[in-house]
Amino acid sequence: MILKRTLIAAFGFSLLAQAVVAQSAEVEMWLTKGDRSVLLEKQRNALSPTSKHSELLRVKIDASKSFQSIDGFGYTLTGGSAMVINRLPKVAKAQLLTELFGSGRDSIGISYLRISIGSSDLDEKTFSYNDMPPGKTDPKMTKFNLLPDRKNLIPILKEILKINPNIKIMASPWSAPVWMKDKASTIGGSLQPNYYHAYARYFVKYLEQMKVAGVPIDAVTPQNEPLHDGNNPSMLMTSQQQATFIKDHLGPALQKTGLHTKIVIYDHNCDKPEYAINILNDPETRRYIDGSAFHLYKGDIAAMSQVHDAHPDKKLFFTEQYTSSNGEFEGDLKWHFKNVVIGSLRNWSVNVLEWNLASDEFFRPHTNQGCYMCQGAVTIAAGKVTRNVSYYIIAHASKFIPAGSVRISSNTVGEIHNAAFRTPAGKLVLLAVNDGPKRSAFHIELGSNSFPTELDPGSVATYIWEKQ
Repeated sequence: MILKRTLIAAFGFSLLAQAVVAQSAEVEMWLTKGDRSVLLEKQRNALSPTSKHSELLRVKIDASKSFQSIDGFGYTLTGGSAMVINRLPKVAKAQLLTELFGSGRDSIGISYLRISIGSSDLDEKTFSYNDMPPGKTDPKMTKFNLLPDRKNLIPILKEILKINPNIKIMASPWSAPVWMKDKASTIGGSLQPNYYHAYARYFVKYLEQMKVAGVPIDAVTPQNEPLHDGNNPSMLMTSQQQATFIKDHLGPALQKTGLHTKIVIYDHNCDKPEYAINILNDPETRRYIDGSAFHLYKGDIAAMSQVHDAHPDKKLFFTEQYTSSNGEFEGDLKWHFKNVVIGSLRNWSVNVLEWNLASDEFFRPHTNQGCYMCQGAVTIAAGKVTRNVSYYIIAHASKFIPAGSVRISSNTVGEIHNAAFRTPAGKLVLLAVNDGPKRSAFHIELGSNSFPTELDPGSVATYIWEKQ
């Protein structure tokens, strides 16, 4: 019976794929060039199939072979991002949020956000939701309060949820409250074992109060960048410490309270895949874990596949990569689209998040010793919004690949790096970047159809097969 259902499902899927190919006579193309002469523009002429033989490179899409389902694309909405967005006049703010999170023609459809539990380094100052005077503690969380985020972050999140009620939100702490740490500083130090239970209660309070505030949290990570202790705020957490915290404290606490928020581990660079693998190797810990999150300031994006291959039943997430104030548009566009977007997706990530959503013209706010050169996806200054490179990096995916899409098979040829998807509506989408030094002509093959196209060096494109 199982074999019969499998054959029927496979046969039915094959017919669907063939139908999409047969109905798609033209391909819509959206383009961004590295020299900024074209920015997320729909090209006037659609791609039409050709029967002519050609020796050009061929990107072959196979819709019958599918991989991971996509949760979404977006950014980290830091407290600083919320602050500068809130400075906009009411109408301008509403227009920007609709552009970012809406589903209309002029929107880019952001479907996933990451926020900080307490302050990140891109807040105006450091804080937790339970700061105590020196020498005082509060393990029962009687003083817990979301007040620091009630002015900017929570109101903005509620406006976003009105625009897109289905957006997924992941929350990550940069540090536990200082009184829980073995170092009386927001910078570095580790969580003291005698406060593991209190810290789990801190998470529970946060999730419960955010829910009451109208902001449901889909997932949490126990610590942002747990191997980086030089940021402000920051906190060290080894893989063994994280495993113990999850297994004996956070996992049971969430389970006991009936919260369905997922736990995602690691949330740091691709140079240490063993951090996640070691935690997942423990059967008592892994039962509480939904997946592992990665950044790419160090290492190779293929590390995500190492974790997938070791534990294929657990998800992979890409949660942060910043663009610098001294970066070049073309170089950042090309590198991020190749490695962060296409690279993480081809290595099993279910989402792609760039770092900061918004900053002012001086790359503020940030904490003392926080990132002073992190450029927002948008710059907001004197009521004006400027769209920067990471806006286009994400928009080329978020606008066309909604949550629930599935990655399908495509091959990398020459310097044309790409990834292909089937959307819930049955459209096919191909993301592509020319990572080479010269203009590259190639064909996109889908079934018996072949669509000729070309990309300038450093340019990115999204191709869409619309159902007829």
